[in-house]
Amino acid sequence: MTVTRVDKDVDTLTLTLVADFTAPVERVWRLWADPRLLERWWGPPGFPATVEEHDLTPGGGVKYYMTGPEGEKYGGWWRVSSVTPPTSLEFTDGFADQDGRPDPEMPVTTVRMTLTGGEGGTRMELRSVFDTREQMERLAEMGMAEGMSQAVGQMDALLEG
Repeated sequence: MTVTRVDKDVDTLTLTLVADFTAPVERVWRLWADPRLLERWWGPPGFPATVEEHDLTPGGGVKYYMTGPEGEKYGGWWRVSSVTPPTSLEFTDGFADQDGRPDPEMPVTTVRMTLTGGEGGTRMELRSVFDTREQMERLAEMGMAEGMSQAVGQMDALLEG
């Protein structure tokens, strides 16, 4: 698996995932930039994503849902704040209701994804920042760290293909 570290820091309200890939930065970036590739890894195994909207420009966003093993749907959205292809993407990530609208009852996180090339490949850092300790705890209870690790773990197979 490519995930080398997951750090939870309750003092700074951050969850940081670090993954290392043998592929170049541009290939890893494509897994974010191509909605059909994003669908194949965004979400843990058994919960494939369907991307309905995909606009990685400042002010743009992504609208998607994951489908569980029993056919249940879990909606989500991103609002893109900054993007510097092929090395960084920053967005607000939240849950959506059954109609695809942001769910005000659920926490949102600010996510900063950076790709750094090096000898032998690319390091990806995915840093999620929470507004409150309560939000961080709620998402931790929902399995956010494990789900992110499992989702990112699917990227290797896509990079090999």
